Order: sequence, then C-alpha cells, then structure tokens
Amino acid sequence: MTKTKITREEALNFHLEPTPGKWEVSATVPMTTQRDLSLAYSPGVAVPCEEIAENPELVYDYTNKGNLVAVISNGTAVLGLGNLGALGSKPVMEGKSVLFKRFADVNSIDIEVDTEDPDEFCKAVKLIGPTFGGINLEDIKAPECFIIEQRLKEEMDIPVFHDDQHGTAVICAAGLINALHISGKKIEDVKIVLNGAGAAGIACIELLKSMGARHENCIVCDTKGVIYQGRTEGMNQWKSGHAVKTDLRTLEQAMVNADVFLGVSVKGAVTQDMVKSMADNPVIFAMANPDPEITPEEAHEVRPDAIVATGRSDYPNQVNNVLGFPYLFRGALDIHARAINDPMKIACAQALAELAREDVPDEVAVAYGRKLTFGRDYIIPTPFDPRLIHRIPPAVALAGMETGAARRPIVDMDGYEVSLQSRMDPTASILRGLNARARAAQARMIFAEGDDPRVLRAAVEYQRQGMGKALVVGRSADVKAKLEAAGLGDAVRELEVVNAANTQHLETYKELLYKRLQRKGFDRADVHRLAARDRHVFSALMLAHGHGDGLVTGATRKSAHVLNLINHVFDADADHGAVGVTALLHKGRIVLMADTLVHEWPDEEDLANIAERAAGVARHLGLEPRVAFVSFSTFGYPVSERAEKMHIAPRVLDKRGVDFEYEGEMTVDVALNAQSQAQYPFSRLSGPANILVVPARHSASISVKLMQEMAGATVIGPILSGVDKSIQICPSVATATDILNMAVLAACKVG
Repeated sequence: MTKTKITREEALNFHLEPTPGKWEVSATVPMTTQRDLSLAYSPGVAVPCEEIAENPELVYDYTNKGNLVAVISNGTAVLGLGNLGALGSKPVMEGKSVLFKRFADVNSIDIEVDTEDPDEFCKAVKLIGPTFGGINLEDIKAPECFIIEQRLKEEMDIPVFHDDQHGTAVICAAGLINALHISGKKIEDVKIVLNGAGAAGIACIELLKSMGARHENCIVCDTKGVIYQGRTEGMNQWKSGHAVKTDLRTLEQAMVNADVFLGVSVKGAVTQDMVKSMADNPVIFAMANPDPEITPEEAHEVRPDAIVATGRSDYPNQVNNVLGFPYLFRGALDIHARAINDPMKIACAQALAELAREDVPDEVAVAYGRKLTFGRDYIIPTPFDPRLIHRIPPAVALAGMETGAARRPIVDMDGYEVSLQSRMDPTASILRGLNARARAAQARMIFAEGDDPRVLRAAVEYQRQGMGKALVVGRSADVKAKLEAAGLGDAVRELEVVNAANTQHLETYKELLYKRLQRKGFDRADVHRLAARDRHVFSALMLAHGHGDGLVTGATRKSAHVLNLINHVFDADADHGAVGVTALLHKGRIVLMADTLVHEWPDEEDLANIAERAAGVARHLGLEPRVAFVSFSTFGYPVSERAEKMHIAPRVLDKRGVDFEYEGEMTVDVALNAQSQAQYPFSRLSGPANILVVPARHSASISVKLMQEMAGATVIGPILSGVDKSIQICPSVATATDILNMAVLAACKVG
C-alpha cells in the first residue's frame, strides 16, 4: 500500500485555502429585511434581554449559550512542540473547534489567552464565562494546568474540562475496561504501572482509582523513577497523592508481574525485556505521541498474549480523545450541566466500552477497509463510528442527571437519542467511507490533463493520501515545471508521467481505435492524430487496455466535448445506457440530480433508465435510494403535455419491478420536504427523496449550478454511470479538491 505523506506545503495550504483558518461564523436567522434587523437587534432584542435579566436560566432558551464551548489555551504545551505561546497555539485550538462541530455538532470558539500566570488566566476565563455553556482547556503545561482547572471548577457554574488530562483518561479507561474483560481480570485486582506523571498520566490514574483500582496496586513513575512515599526529588502535591509504600525504584522493577502498563511519556521508554517480565495477558497502552513507548510489533514479538493500544491511527486500538470530549460536552450541554463530574466521565468510558463489544455496522467496516470484531485488536470504537453521537451523550446526560449536575434534566430519553441521530452529518461519513474504499482499492488512476496545475495537485494528493498510483498524461518537462511552480517540486519523482512518446503500446492503441472508427469516417491518419495527440483519447485507450484502473478528465474542456472524445473508445452515450448523476452536498444532506451529463431530452423510458442508474450510484455512496420524478406539477396537477413523461415514468418502473422507492411526478418541495409530503399520504416515498430525476439536461444543469452559486452547496460530479470502465468527467471549473473527489469515485468504481 502506498504510504501516506504530508508535506509542509500541503499543511500550510490546507490552513490557507479557501480562506485562512478552519472555521467561520454563519447566521441561523434570516437577516434580509428591515423587520429581521429590528427583531435580531434593536428594538426586538430588548425583550429576551429583559426576560433573561429576570430569570437567568432563560439564557439557554434565547441564546446560543447552551451549544457553545470555549476552547481555551495559553499555548504553553502545544502538542509535542512545547511552549509556542498564545498565537502559536491558535491553529490547534481552531482544529479542536472543528472537531467539536464535526463529531457532535457543538459550536465552539477558540480563545488564546496571552499569559502564563495562572491567576491572570483564571480571571480572564471566569470573566468571559457567561458567554459559554462549557470550557475546554487545552495545551496548558503542568503543574499550572492542575491549578487552573481546579480553581475554575470551583469558581464557575458551567463544565470545565481539561482534555489533555481527562479526555485521555476517559478513552484510556474505556479501553482498559475491555482489555481486562478479554483477559479475565478485575480492575480492583490488577497491578497497574503508569509511566509519565504529567497532566494526562495523573488524570488517568485518578480516574482508574475512582473506578475501583486500588491505590497500593498503582505504581506511578516519572523521569526520576518510581514515586514512592518518602521521595523528595522532583515531587509536587499531585505526584505525592499517588506515592505508595514500596521498595521498587525503577520502571524496569515496577514492570515485573505488572498486569497493566499505561504510558504517557516518551518513545522507547519500554523495552522488550520489560514486557517479557509482565504478568500473563498483559495490557500495554503505549500512548506517547508521535511514537509510542514500545510499538505493537515489538511488544507482540516477545508477548503474543499482550493487548496493545497506542495513540496512533495506523495501529489497532487507537486511544483517541475525539472519542470522548465531543460527546461528553454534547451530553453535558444538553442537560445544561453545572460540571462534568467523575460519574459522567465513567459513564462515557463504560458506554464506549459497551459499544466496542457490539457488532460493528457495515459502513464502519467499509470506512476502515476491514471487518472489525471485538477482540484484542478492537477494544475501543473507531472515531468514525456513526453510533457514537447517539450512544455516548445519553449515557453522560443520564449520569449528570443522577448526580445532580443537570439544571434541566431530559424527560424523553428515547426522543433525545433520535434527535442526536439527526445531528450526524451523513456527508462526512460517506466521504470518509469513499476515501477508505479508495485506499483499499489502490487503483492506478489516470489523470488525463497533466498540463493543468489543478490536476497535478490532485494527482499528488491522490498518491500522498495513500489512494494508489497516479498516472499523469503529459510532457515530462511541462509536468515538472508546473509542479515546481505550484511548490510541489519534490513530487516530480513520485508521479509517473505517461505520453504517446514514452509508451510502448501506441500501435496497439491505434489498432483498437481504428477498428472502432473505420466505418465512422476516420482513416488511419485521423486515428493516429487522435491516439497520439489527444490526451483524452490517449487516456481512454490506456484504460481500455488495462494500463490503468480508472480515468479522471474534463478539467480543461467542456464536458460535452470530452464525452464525445471518450465515445471514440467507449460506448458512453445515451443509446448504450450511460447516465450522468451529480451529488449535491448541503447542510448535512445529500441529494443526487440526474441526468446532468448525457441525455438532452429523455423520454419516459430514458427517465426510468436514469432512475435505475442513479439508484445504483446512491447505493455505491451508502444511501438507500428514494427517487422523485420532479416537474412543476404534482400528481397530475396542473395538467401539461410537458409534464406527462414525468407522470408516465413511474409506471415504467412499475412494470420493471425495481427494488427501490420511487414516485412522481411532483414539485421539488414535495420531493424534499417532509411536511409538504404529508399532504399526499398515498405517496410511495417513506421520506424525503434523495434522488431527483429531472425532465431534461438543461433543467438539471440549471438546478445544480443554482444550488452551487446561491446556496453554497458542494457539488461532486457529474458521476458517469453505465460505462464498462471507471471514468469520471470533472467540470471545467473544478478545483484540485473536486478533481481528487472524482478520482476517489473512479477508484471506488461508483457508477
């Protein structure tokens, strides 16, 4: 498998484009009329102000406080980079805000406080506290982080959570619950060794003790060795709380007969000899980043019975904080919690552990390219498990309600779980699944237009993301010059540049082309010019002969022209069943539009074919198809000759006996809006349509471009379906990201 690679240039461009940073603010109310302005601000805003002043609890009803978290740091311990200061920490804090939104639909704002004084820091946070429903502390060095968190917890009436401490602790606890379950041991009986007595380490051991681990069975080590009673060197009050009576002085000694090792220290801190000395079925959580204390390969080499977890995504059992903090805050915010207490953290850990023991949904297996089953290599759920959003927050909320942390308890817990499911953005999980499938496929992708910088950036990204091999059609010197101009000069050695001059297959290509075109007015000279000089035709010929697994083209020419050229090699036209389907992604919703590429003016039979092809594309994307034949009329009214074919098309599908939902004809609002649909109880659609079949290509094009320009929808496609080989045609205005997405679709053979 191609190794994933990230360069400095790519990282910087990601944070620079399309706009600097990683998040923005958008309005949730209309601001189009003078009346809107009057309601949003003066004089209308005075009414909720007065209500809140009289009853402060109403702030959760009339403002965004109940779904707003502050991600706050002073930048004194940024990742593994050290003290970068407040400004140096901002990209990390922005990233944390994005994760809150992506995984739990929690709005958050990053705040960087320019002080290393704990008193000043606490004062600043406390003063801005009324704005937020919760505070997430991040990347603050020890011991100041302990002081800050404790003081803010005491002085503020909203949840204060230091993720570097307690986020790590929660995921660690979840994994340990299952690891001990597999090894047949109980937490109150096991000997636990912790290496690393910083913020995360102390939090881990404290949470495990609150779950039943015995103080005398927990040995904590730091750079000076074992923390024992009577030790004075390198001690502080937080370490002292975990000092034990023991003759052990070194990590090596402590590891003898240990059941559990927890590492939040440094690479290489644990040797194979140490692992050998551990008890049967040892549990090793080597969580140092970016490199663990010992790798799983090294541990399993001497102890095949070991259960190993790390902080890395390229090994099984990743201890990833994103499994915890978004859902902890989601549950805490939804009960208007005063705090996130230990029972809420434990509830989160237990819910995660229970989830890992259940059958893993197919979409998760698809996303990770392998079947996941509870066992030694799967003790913690994966971050992209869609069940997390509706399983973890209810457990947290219930614990908060039972312990008195809730200001507003949830009455209907079943309804709450349903509402959480609707918060999950399906577009993100679908795109994640497609990317994973592409990595598993390792397709050799032909990028036909190697003279375009956008195409070259997409080709480089395709290869560096580990999707497979990128084959670029172009002149070597031209490709090199354009890569260097784009700041990707180091990628010249990575890409394979192919053209008519360096291929050994040109004569074979021309022979196939001549056989297809000799009765269509093309002589051998014409065929030579097409095969040797037209990159679209050359690329199609490469694909036809199996010299690549997929083809992406269209970025430099109009789609109709490109499709005509491809038809010289393949049967990619309406007569042979080809269809163009465009995916519209907007506000967490996916709608497919068809036909956007091939059929100019389809009749009812064509429309039925289009519906079937679009349904196939939907299923490739992980959607259960619901097709609506849309027009300006609904179920025969108003009567119009122009709408008649849309009325007849469902009857054609009736005769074919297809296995998906369809209905029509109907207007777009009836197709997409559940309330409008309710007016037609006889409709065969069980919910809003996710496939719109339109009367003609021009209406499809207008609809897609209108959604793109006016609503800001993300457009993927048109996805070419019904061709023997995997070919995708980009729009000429496509960005490098758009082209990469089309390459992913081609690699997954969508269509």
